Amino acid sequence: MKLNEAIQKSRKIVIKIGSNTLAKTDGTQNTEFMQSFARQCSNLIKQGKQIVLVSSGAQVAGVSTTKEWARKKDVHYRQALCSIGQVELMHQWRKAFAMENLHIGQLLLTKDDFENEHRSLNIRNTLFTLVDEGVVPIINENDSVSFDEIKIGDNDNLSALTAILWSADLLILFTDENGIYTDNPKTNKDAQLIEVVNSIPELRNTIKIGETNAFGTGGIETKIQAAEKTTVYGIPMILANGGVENSLEDLTKDNAKGTLFLAE
Repeated sequence: MKLNEAIQKSRKIVIKIGSNTLAKTDGTQNTEFMQSFARQCSNLIKQGKQIVLVSSGAQVAGVSTTKEWARKKDVHYRQALCSIGQVELMHQWRKAFAMENLHIGQLLLTKDDFENEHRSLNIRNTLFTLVDEGVVPIINENDSVSFDEIKIGDNDNLSALTAILWSADLLILFTDENGIYTDNPKTNKDAQLIEVVNSIPELRNTIKIGETNAFGTGGIETKIQAAEKTTVYGIPMILANGGVENSLEDLTKDNAKGTLFLAE
């Protein structure tokens, strides 16, 4: 199966965008990318697709808003920065989707929300209601209140949990690489892109995973973890580069590179 075929066969799609994709080289928000991505999502919705967006970038947005806090490492400042940044992040997404005549809704979640049956049912019902009414749900981890015991820790796994809860047909993770390689392509020019993954255990034996191979914020490991979660539930996953122009649109036309994890 090709990447575009996976999208064509899917109606309910969860899309995760990483912080690196949302940030410019100076570390501030890439609002031009957000506007372009909202347009691409709108085009999919017009084709009958339903979209749930998992968006990183609260700290990036916080730094864009409160630059003097950029170097503060204290956890309380980090959480406060996320609180400030989450408002700005959603403001920019709201403006981007408003240009496409679409409303957005925000859900801030923690691990507790998925482990508590009553809360998870409420999340599921809210997602269905928003999407059925033509609203684009935008999800992020509630970093301002999260601590180790209730923290998911990365939006790769958060998006996988969301896809499972919503009974999605496909999960797309956008990162700053074209997909999964046999080795780190930034340090090994002979690294090969793996286009299709049929067996994740076999993949783990094929590639090198480590700090030198941790692309993006979550790293390759969390992306494989996300695929392990979704494929067991029959949900395929695409890993692709979100930093290129028209990244989502190119996936639908088979013009993009990526790694497709096939469902079990």
